[in-house]
Amino acid sequence: MKNYFTHWFPLLLLVLIAALSYWLEGTLGFLGQHANKPMRHDPDFIVEHFSTTRMGPDGTPFYVLYADKMVHYPDDDTTLLTNPRFSRVEHGKSPLRITARQGKLSPNGKDIYLHHHVRVVREPFDGRQQITVTTSYLHIIPDKDLAMTRKPVTIRSANSVITAVGLQLNNKTQVLKLFSDVKGRFEHAKS
Repeated sequence: MKNYFTHWFPLLLLVLIAALSYWLEGTLGFLGQHANKPMRHDPDFIVEHFSTTRMGPDGTPFYVLYADKMVHYPDDDTTLLTNPRFSRVEHGKSPLRITARQGKLSPNGKDIYLHHHVRVVREPFDGRQQITVTTSYLHIIPDKDLAMTRKPVTIRSANSVITAVGLQLNNKTQVLKLFSDVKGRFEHAKS
């Protein structure tokens, strides 16, 4: 009997190790499949009446971003905004206010993407008329003082209406570039 057990012991040990390996691979493989699944798209925080102010080097506000609601999703690091309002006020320049129905912040917070009924208002200042721009989408890069879109835009002032496809607004230089299909109607100012 001893001789029988001695011959079969290594084979039994190998079968036991193989069975244990198979069981572990099945168990850990099952757990690993769940670990590789993407996280659910659930918010990790919601802020009502959100506002943030970026300060300039001199301590004055550079821009302010408000929203009725901010929702952050950790699985893709997106931040969604409801009724966002962006304001840029700088001494010696026209105040700029931008509103929309919805918005999104880039993961690093350096870009703001606004959509649905976007309205840009450059208020009257130093003898200049108010200018209102409407579009369906606007990409804002606050640190560069830029706003741009490739979507159709309508620009209104007291005496003109201009339509175009695409624009770039440089708030630093107060220059507005139109990309294509530009059409305008100008009227003489009423005395």
